[in-house]
Parts: sequence; C-alpha cells; structure tokens
Amino acid sequence: MTATQRSATGDTSESVLDLGVEGMTCGSCAARVEKVLGREEGVREASVNYATGKAHIAFDPARTDLEGLTAAVDRIGYALSAPEQPDVHAEEEAAAQAGWRRRVLVAWPLGLAVLVLSLTAMDQEWARWTIFALALPVQVWVAWPFLATAVERARSRTANMDTLIAMGTLAAFGFSTVRLFTGGALYFDTAALIVAFLVLGRYFEARAKQRASGAIRALLELGAKEATVVVDGEERTVAVDSVRVGDLLRVRPGEKVPVDGEVTEGASAVDESMLTGESVPVDKGPGDRVAGATVNAQGALTVRATAVGSDTALAQMVRLVEDAQSSKAPVQRLADRISAVFVPAVIGLATLTFAGWSLLAGDPSGGVVAAVAVLIVACPCALGLATPTAIMVGTGRGASMGVLIKGAEVLESSKRIDTVVFDKTGTLTRGEMSLTQSVPADGVDEGDLLRLTAAVEDASEHPIGRAVVTAARDRGIDLPTVDEFTSVTGHGVRATIEGRTVSVGRRKLMAEDGLAIAEVLEDAADRFEADGHTAIFAGWDGQTQGVLAVADTVRDDARTEVAALGELGITVAMITGDNQRTAEAIAAQVGIDTVLAEVLPADKSAEVARLQDQGQVVAMVGDGINDAPALVQADLGIAIGTGTDVAIESSDITLLSDDLSGVATAIRLSRRTFRTIGQNLGWAFGYNTAALPLAAFGLLNPIIAGGAMAFSSVSVVTNSLRLYRFQKR
Repeated sequence: MTATQRSATGDTSESVLDLGVEGMTCGSCAARVEKVLGREEGVREASVNYATGKAHIAFDPARTDLEGLTAAVDRIGYALSAPEQPDVHAEEEAAAQAGWRRRVLVAWPLGLAVLVLSLTAMDQEWARWTIFALALPVQVWVAWPFLATAVERARSRTANMDTLIAMGTLAAFGFSTVRLFTGGALYFDTAALIVAFLVLGRYFEARAKQRASGAIRALLELGAKEATVVVDGEERTVAVDSVRVGDLLRVRPGEKVPVDGEVTEGASAVDESMLTGESVPVDKGPGDRVAGATVNAQGALTVRATAVGSDTALAQMVRLVEDAQSSKAPVQRLADRISAVFVPAVIGLATLTFAGWSLLAGDPSGGVVAAVAVLIVACPCALGLATPTAIMVGTGRGASMGVLIKGAEVLESSKRIDTVVFDKTGTLTRGEMSLTQSVPADGVDEGDLLRLTAAVEDASEHPIGRAVVTAARDRGIDLPTVDEFTSVTGHGVRATIEGRTVSVGRRKLMAEDGLAIAEVLEDAADRFEADGHTAIFAGWDGQTQGVLAVADTVRDDARTEVAALGELGITVAMITGDNQRTAEAIAAQVGIDTVLAEVLPADKSAEVARLQDQGQVVAMVGDGINDAPALVQADLGIAIGTGTDVAIESSDITLLSDDLSGVATAIRLSRRTFRTIGQNLGWAFGYNTAALPLAAFGLLNPIIAGGAMAFSSVSVVTNSLRLYRFQKR
C-alpha cells in the first residue's frame, strides 16, 4: 500500500500520512475510526473526515508504522487504503449517488403502496399478502446496505445508526411476517417507510459529498496543460509536467502562465484574480514574479521557471483546501450520538423483558410479545425521520429562497456562528471597475474630457480603460478615430486624436509628457484615492485637462446586509488584498469596523484560523478561487452563487443569486432548521424513553406500540413541515 506522506513542520521525527478509509457509512463510523487510530501508540494526531473518506494521521515512526495502523482499523471492520486520485474518487462518488437514487425510486412507490393498503384493506387476506409482497423487496434489497453494515458492526462489537435501522425494520418486518400467518395487525408499512425515508437521506448525503470533493478537482483544472519552452532561441510546446526549474518559457497574450516564475523579458499586465481575487491586472516586467495559472492579458513575456509541480502557488492552494478539510473535526450526527448508548440499552432491555416474563412470570409467550413490543416501540422511526425530514424541508425552503444548504453539519455550525468575514472583491463589491467621478480642468467640457479619454482607452484592454469606454458609450458619446496609439506599461496610454496627442494615465506619465497638473486636479485625485478609488489623468496641449476616478463599486445591498447581521448579534469583518486605506474606505461605506487588509491568498485561511484561535466561531463569505481555502477553514463557508465553481464547491452554503441579503437569511434558516432537528430528536428520544418501560411491563402491546410509533413519526414530520413558513425579513 502506498500513501501520501510528508514531514510535519518543525519535527523531522514525525511522519504524516493521508490515507483513504473504506467502509464508512455515517459520521459515527468516522468517529470510531478516529478514536481507534488516536489510541494507537505513537499517534500524536488522527483526524478522519467522513465527507472526503480520508484519514490524516501524524505519528512517530519509531513507535508505530502503517502496518500497525492498518491492523487496528481492520479489527473494527474498516480498511485503510492509498488515497484515490480526484477523478477516480469522483467516479466512485457518482456511482454511490446513482445507487442510492435507484433505491429511492424503488422504496417510495412500494412504501406508499404498502401504506395505502395497510390503511384501507388490512383485514382482507389478499391485501395482507400483497402488502407482504410489496414490502419484501424494500426490506431485502433497498435496505441491504443498512443490514450489511449492521452485521459488520456486530462482528466488530460496535453499533451505529445502521444498527438501529436494522433492528427496528427487522423487528417490525419479522413480527409482521409471523402475524401474516397467525393473524393480527401488520407493521410492514412501518418498516418500508423507515427505509424509504432513510435511503432518501443517504441520497442527499451522497450528493453533498460529491459537491464537497469537487472543490479540489476544480482547483486542479485551473492550471495550464501545456507550456512553450524556449531552447537556443527556438520555441517548443511541451506538457506542463515536463517543465523544469530554470527553463525559459514564452507566454503570449491571453495564455495562462504555466508555472511559477520570474519575468526575464517583456512587459505586460497579468490577471491574478484567481490568486488574489482582485479585479485589476498587475503590471509585470523584468524581475517581477508571476504565478502559474494566472493569465497574461497584454504583451508577450519570457519567464524563467522558479517552481514547478507541487511547489507552485496553485498546488499550494490545493494543499490548503485538502488540509483544511482533513483538519476540520467531523460533526457526528445527533442520532448516532444517541444510538451509541440507545442500541445496547434496547437490546439489553428486550432480553431482560423476555427473561423476566419467562422466569419470574412463567409466561414465555407473554415474554415474546413484550420483547417484540419493546423492539417495535424502540424502532427508530422517529429518530430516523428527525434529521432527514427537517433537512429536506429546510433545504427545500432555502432553495426556493436562493439559499443552498449542504447538510446537517452546516446546520450545527450555523447555530454557533458569532463572526462573519466578508471577502471584498466580488462579494461586498461588484468585482468590476466602473467610472465613478470625473473633474475637468477650468474651461474644459466634461463631455469632451470623457470623449477624448475614452477614445484613447478604446484601444487598450486594461480594465480601467474598459471602465472609461463603457461609461462614455453608456452616455451615447461617439468616439473619434485614434492614430499612433502607444501603451506605456505601468503608466498609461497615449494616442493622436484630431491632430493632437492625448495622454491618459498616472502622474508619472503626465510628467514624462510635460503636462502640468493644476492644484485643483491634484486635490481631486487625492480625494478620490482617499476614498479608495483609482485616479487617472488625461492631458493634451501642454496641460492636464482633467482627472477621472475608477473603482470597484460597493453592492447596493451591502450596507443593509451588514446591519442585518449585526441585529443577529454577529460581528462583521472584511478581508482583502487591498491596501489599508482603500480597504478602510470600502469598509466605511458598508458599516464594517473590523478590516483585515493587505492579506495574501494563503493568509486568508490563516486569518480565519487566527480568529478561531481567539475563540470566535467564524463564517467566511466569498466568491473567488482564492477564497476556497478560507471557506473550508471557516466553521461555516458561504459562497456567492455567481462566483467561481471552486468557491461554490468549497462552501457549506451557496447563495444561488448575488443578493447579499441571502447571508443573514441562510444563517437564520440554518439555525431554525437545526433547532427543528433538535426538537424532533428530543421528542423521538423522549417518546422511546417513556414508552420502553410500558412495553417491558406488558402494558403496551405491539399494536398500540405501532400506533404510538406512527404518532411519533407524524409529529416529527409535522414539526419539520413548519419550516415551510420561514420567511425573509
């Protein structure tokens, strides 16, 4: 067996293994494997993630080894394996999802048919046998994964939710089969509908797991597949995997930078939004560093490779997502926590009931009936329905409101959130540059300033120039013809229009072209920059004729959403790669006091971890690729649905539209749904606790037990349906 192995930081005597875990079917399985691994001698840390099917183990190789860890897990009925490649894992997840879907399509029609016949024709012989025939495939084929897992757990002397399911459905089915021949009420509908609801829950769970693992696959697909290597002045196209450190690469406009490197020749603007999340391309020239998977927007570049393979920035981001997923403690399902104690107790009580009636009362037949009543009343119908029905209704209501919630773990996390961290670009802001203001010099018409500036920028591909051109066209301004266009990398552009040279760009370009800047324009530019905007000057005829402000503007609903979160008692912060002054200006516009500025992509995840170390329970809201590690590091990741696939797949909650009001709505709905699950489990467990003694003492025969159990299930479903009344505020 092989495994991914790397040295733990700062401790050369410690090994770290990332392994696949086979045989897990629920959160309690992950907890069991994690507990066993953690008890092994020499293991410093063991974390098992049910969603990814992986175990992250840090251990002392002098005290234990892979064979010992494998043997320990084998003893409890699971298996360790080499972690699968993302594409292989995706195929297995898709197959599992399809398998649960087939079971759902069989279970529900048969289960509903059994229910209808049980309610309308139970006393007719033909109907009783028809009910048996319809329920049999549900119990044998549809429920087979639960039954098989329960047998495996029994062999290893453990129990989980599948044990409860197997006990309850087999008790109801077996007792009903006996009654089919001897007469009396049947409980085939109970067994069939329990299975139907639970396979539906497993189907939704499989879908959520597939989405979660899609984050890493999406990251891996961002990189370039080929590179143009320059050898002795000749260009050769090769696979990116064959590039070595020191190779010279040619990157043309529009191409992805293949690997991390340093520019040796050329000048261009590089779109680093996948890395930084910022919308404005960064000017690059000789000596500047570029990252793999970023996009060369303008001129040709020659780049010397400095990092390839697993050492590139993209690979490090993939590793950040993997580490954040594996280090996050798996949330056990509440029903599994209860079942860990409840199942052995029920088995023991049923055994004692039969023994007591047989030995003390001398009535073995009465003991059988009482023991069966115990098993039926303990059948986890309400327990099995408590979580999936609330999740189905809550997530369905969320979807109708544009909020996608990805499972019970999300609901539990949302209950504890006290801090929400917003990414700036594309989340609080629109993610695209636009013209916000313009100030012409004395005697210059504002329309003429915009006309000439836009005409020069029309030949440029820079986002700032695009913003000016868009503003001019939106106002219906006709742009004149441009001659002798020149781009001055890092400073601006110039061109000849109607016989005069027009320069557009930064202060340095104005100085180089001998264009004086009036004090009123300098003051306006300082004011723009203080507000977090980018100031560009336009000049001709020996003078700077005006200054224009371009900015990534704040969303209209940002301030309202920040206020809504404050009403929920949540602290709001903003995180961005922008400089401190720009970040504070944006934060002031939306009402945020806590600003985390000049934060690099890898540090976003670290900033979230720092807040968590301070005792805060953090939700991260973002839409960019660079947000993915922070989204999975956070206790709750919320992605804007119009953002990148990576951010969406890495998140716990996705807002299907770009309406920021969905953030507070998502948290409120998640909390409400989790509270409903708690109420359901409380009722279901309370019902079992109260009814079990009555059944054991023969005061609750199986017929009444079945009716009481049905009432318990109806109450749980009814309580869940109340979530449909949830409304936005």
